Amino acid sequence: MKFASELTAARLIKRYKRFLADVTMADGSELTVHTPNTGSMQGCCDAGSIVYLRDTQNPKRKYRWSWEMSTASNGTLVGVSTALANGLVDEAIQNGLVADLSVYSQRKPEVRYGENSRIDWLLSDPGKPDCYVEVKNVTLSEGEVALFPDAVTTRGAKHLQELMAMVSSGSRAAMVYCIQRGDVDAFKPADAVDPTYGKLLRKAAASGVEVYALTAEVLPTGVTLKRRVPALLE
Repeated sequence: MKFASELTAARLIKRYKRFLADVTMADGSELTVHTPNTGSMQGCCDAGSIVYLRDTQNPKRKYRWSWEMSTASNGTLVGVSTALANGLVDEAIQNGLVADLSVYSQRKPEVRYGENSRIDWLLSDPGKPDCYVEVKNVTLSEGEVALFPDAVTTRGAKHLQELMAMVSSGSRAAMVYCIQRGDVDAFKPADAVDPTYGKLLRKAAASGVEVYALTAEVLPTGVTLKRRVPALLE
């Protein structure tokens, strides 16, 4: 996924109110920007670190600039925008990165299902069971292992319950972790952050929910999912 123009570097002053951050631009001016991530962004929002911004070029927006990437302590670029995850996974499926999901000819986004939920992607094809695909953006890591979630997520737990229900009804269901960083070689649930989610993910996998973890090449010019890595659920 290429950006319309290269992102602009700035230095982070602080993040606050979940959706806002103050940064210092290259010319020394200070700016408040939108933060498209509801998580804790642990390891991605250290004061003084270099971040990368997208100019939406929309003068009607209260906060015209959007925070898209952070620089981790080891120098790795990390994509923090959850808004990109669904599109990145769709692109990866189309490119055959997840062969088990690439066999479907039709993909529909944001389809209602379950109890007042929306699935990120519904895959369908004549003669095949529908496949319900839920996508989660991952930024947290410990060493060479990506972790999710970075904050307690009751919503994420609800999604796992919904996916298990789809499997019970005869459909396929898949949980895809979109890891917007390239310095990890595996994925596992962040049990220290949300042990309930970790237990439920393991239960979902044992119940037939497919689990995929994909890492990305993250550059100021764009983000592309490049590799599939193992999900460590034992």
